[in-house]
Amino acid sequence: SSRVLETTEGGMEKLGEVTTWQDSKLFSEAERLALEYAERITYTDQWVDEELVEQLKKHYTEAQIVELTAAIAMENFRSKFNPPLGIEAQGFC
Repeated sequence: SSRVLETTEGGMEKLGEVTTWQDSKLFSEAERLALEYAERITYTDQWVDEELVEQLKKHYTEAQIVELTAAIAMENFRSKFNPPLGIEAQGFC
């Protein structure tokens, strides 16, 4: 949510650059890896290889990687499930 982003370092600025994260100087190495991981999970022409997993393990615990994977998968699910059913944002964030 935007409230969480407001309390994180550079949150709102990062939000503005999330679509161009590869070129942004605002994201840490750990954040860049998480964003790359999200893209590789999301795009069907990409995949997660062992090298990326090993890089993630340098910054995140196994439990955090599982949680990150679940969050990415849930957002991918929502992006496919909600629009055909006309489900719109509920204004919580």
